[in-house]
Amino acid sequence: MFNNKSNSKGDNKTMLPTSTVNIIGSGTTIQGDIVCEGDIRIDGQVNGLVSTKAKIVVGPEGDIIGDLVCQSADILGKVTGIIRVDELLFLKGNALVKGDVYTAHFEMEPSAKFNGRCYMGDEVPENNKHGKSVLQEAE
Repeated sequence: MFNNKSNSKGDNKTMLPTSTVNIIGSGTTIQGDIVCEGDIRIDGQVNGLVSTKAKIVVGPEGDIIGDLVCQSADILGKVTGIIRVDELLFLKGNALVKGDVYTAHFEMEPSAKFNGRCYMGDEVPENNKHGKSVLQEAE
């Protein structure tokens, strides 16, 4: 995955992987925000914001209490919070989403459950223009 190679000038530099995938494994619990640049897969539990400029996958055992912000997302587990997706949000399998969704495109399998409001395109309701999270609204 990581290689130490010398270039033609003789400098030793660490080569980073061409694509970054972050994995929160089953049995792992994180209290706090996760901010990354690459794709992230969550099979454990996260209490806090999960934000990336790439894709978020919440596996069947994944459980997030907090907001998601990303380019695209596949949800198979449970998310309680606001979801903001620039492109496609896909609820698969036995996904359970409790919270509002802001996305350009939304797809949902018949077995998935969604309890909240869905806003598509540039429509942002007046009472949520500042992006208050579910956790903030509960306080």
